[in-house]
Parts: sequence; structure tokens; C-alpha cells
Amino acid sequence: MTVGRQESADHGLARDEQIAAAALSQRRYLVITELFLPTKGGTAVWFDELYRRLGGKGTHIVTADVPGAADHDREHPNSVHRLSLARHAWLRPESLAMYAKLFCKAISLAVTNRFEAVHAGRVLPEGLVGLAVARLTGRPLVVYAHGEEITTWRQPSKFRAMRRVYRHADLVIANSEFTVEALSGLGVDRGRVILVNPGVDLGRFRPGLPVDDLRDRTLRQADQRLILSVGRLSRRKGFDHVVRALPLLAEHGVDAHYAVIGIGPDHDYLSALADELGVRDRLTLLGHVPPDDLPRWYNAADVFAMPNRDVDGDTEGFGMVFIEAAACGKPSVAGQAGGTGAAVVDGVTGLRVDGASAAAVAAALARLLTDTGLADRLGRQGYQRTAAEFGWERVAERVAALNRAIAG
Repeated sequence: MTVGRQESADHGLARDEQIAAAALSQRRYLVITELFLPTKGGTAVWFDELYRRLGGKGTHIVTADVPGAADHDREHPNSVHRLSLARHAWLRPESLAMYAKLFCKAISLAVTNRFEAVHAGRVLPEGLVGLAVARLTGRPLVVYAHGEEITTWRQPSKFRAMRRVYRHADLVIANSEFTVEALSGLGVDRGRVILVNPGVDLGRFRPGLPVDDLRDRTLRQADQRLILSVGRLSRRKGFDHVVRALPLLAEHGVDAHYAVIGIGPDHDYLSALADELGVRDRLTLLGHVPPDDLPRWYNAADVFAMPNRDVDGDTEGFGMVFIEAAACGKPSVAGQAGGTGAAVVDGVTGLRVDGASAAAVAAALARLLTDTGLADRLGRQGYQRTAAEFGWERVAERVAALNRAIAG
């Protein structure tokens, strides 16, 4: 192909992309979700990243008012409506006020805007509110399923409400095959369940970012290996077994330091465990880090680890952090519980092990930290897979196509 023809083709492709982006920006959805940035967590990231690409000001987000919301919303491409969604112990149920506020705001928007569909970020409380609004206004209802709510919510009244919403939704978007199977167990019509994995911002999470300052302030010496985890500090994430792996790695001559980004109830437990095992100098609990530093921490690490396990039915539905790590070219160690197999392909983009076994976690970490050829290959393959399948633009196009189908 000549240069002139190539440039013409490139201009045509750019024009097609602009047309597609303009079409997406004209979509009009009512989105009800308690979790939305700047709230921390993968679900909040998912909805913020998706709908800023899926619609313009004609898409209205009804969500919780949280610290930093005003600054976040000021330049947001969607119309964001913030509500105080506190629960009250003296109410029965304690979330009654939340349901009432969400419904009143959502129905007032629905009767003054011609939305194509109502989208609920979770089955409860958002899905139950969304079902009422959708039926009253004659609009289809889309509900997102994340997995852990299906395996942990066993209170009879809550379980019945959850099952009713899923069964009556026009479309249920499941984040992994694990979640699809869990929905089948509830008797949800498989024809109304669509698998859509969460995505990643490929412009933000990418290889090659500067990391020397992060490694210099964390590692005792330049050749020390760095293990990174990102997520809420809770038992099912498996961070405690990474701490238990540190002395086992040292016994096999692997000098590793462990950095954890996140907050949660296990903070003191992890610190005490490191003291007990004599590896407190090998553990850094970073808490929250500035948003611009998060991709750099992934780049600084030699391996990413979240060896999740099932704890009383509480499990990982997908694991967006694995995709973020892969976008930065890093291999992962994941557990075998839940839906992490959608995010980490065993032996291809990382290693999946029994997250309930500290020895298995240590063995997987040792493989990746000592076999640089294997780690580089898995990291490279993870990057290629993520770039091809998990960009937010692709996720937005897929969800838009699904909504066009149900609207039709």
C-alpha cells in the first residue's frame, strides 16, 4: 500500500472512530448505583469508566454523595446526581431511607427524560429500585451481577428480593463465567444473562512508567524483588498468605519485599502476622496512594499477587486489579476460588493456585521471582490479551450493542 493510500485509510479509520464515539455519547440511560468514583473499589471504577464512554449529559447517574464528589463531578461527561445514602439502625430495614431516596430521585428523572433503559449497578438496593422505575415508565431494566452478592446474601427476605430482581430484569450483565453459573443456580433465564468482563484504562495503565523513586524508598537493595497487592484488606483477598510466604521464600534464597495498597479491617492483623513471623521489615502497608502513582506501583513490582480464597461463601467475582497489572505487563498469582479465571489465565497470563494454602502461594511466587523468562512471557502475554480484549472502549461498545438489542 502506498503512503497516500495508507494515510487515507488511517483518516477513514479515525473518522469511523469519531462517528462511533459520537453515537455512544448520544445514548440516554438512567444509571442507579451507590458505588461510583471517587468511592474506592473496582465496582466504582467500572461504572465511572464505562458510562463516561457510554453516554454524554443525556445519561444521568444517581449515586451516593461522598467526600471529593464535587471536584470529581465538575468535569464529568455524564449528569451526576448525588444523594446522602446513609443507613439507619433504628429503621427496619435499616436501608429503607436509601431505597426511598433512590426511588424518588430516579422516578423524577425518568418522567422528565426519555431514557432508553434503566441500569442498576447491583441487584440490591439499586436493582429493586430500578425494577420499580422501569416498570412504571415502560423502560427495560439492566442489572449488573458481580458474583459475591449471590454467594453471600442468605438472609431469606434479601435472598427472595435478589432472586426476584434478577428473574424480572430484561438483561443481566455478569462479570465472569463464575457469576453466570451462580445466576443459573438462582433460576435466572440463561438467555437474558450476558457475560461482559470489566475493563481497564489502557492509556493510564501501561508499561514503561518511571518507578525508580518507588523502588528506592521501598526496597533495602536494588536487586530485592518486589511483590505487590492492591485491594481491600480482607481475608478473602489472601494477603495474609503472601505474608506467610515471605519467610518461605527467604528459606529458598529469594529476597522479596511485599507492598500492599489498600485499606480495610485486616490492617492490624497483617501487621501482627508479619511481626509474629519475623518479616515486619519486608512488609509495607501503603494504604491509599495518589491515583497517578497506582500505575507506577504496578510497573515497579516484579509480580502481582492476590491469591484469593473462599471465606464463608464470600469470594472474588472477577478481580479488576489483575487486569490492571496485566496492562502494565506484570504476571499475577491468583487463587482458584470465584471468577478470577476470567482475569488470570493459568499458565498464560499468570498462575492460579489454591489460595487456602500458604505453601502453594509461596511456590507460585518463587517460580515467578526466580524464573525471569517465565515471568516475562506471562507478563507479555497478559499485556497482549488485555490490550486486545479489555480496553474500556471495547466494553462500552459491547454494552451499547446489548442495550440497542433490548430497546429494539
